[in-house]
Amino acid sequence: MEQIYTDKEVLGDALTAEKTSTNVYNTFSNECVHENVRNTFLKILEQEHEIQDDVFKIMHAKGLYPTPEAEDKKVEQAKQKYACGYKEI
Repeated sequence: MEQIYTDKEVLGDALTAEKTSTNVYNTFSNECVHENVRNTFLKILEQEHEIQDDVFKIMHAKGLYPTPEAEDKKVEQAKQKYACGYKEI
């Protein structure tokens, strides 16, 4: 049987679906009045993040989602930029 979609297309669609799902469940949990329902949405959100991470790791391992190493200089710049908004407790 001829393959209609490439692995990159299928996994890319899955990754996009997971990103969309996490956004939706995050909104639902933020706007939920009832604690039990909110906790359920938060649990689902956690599971969706785990699935998204699994899909990303598969794509990365197959070379379909390359992520270059961050330069030390850029890492330090980001730390300095966002350090002003962060206080240790």
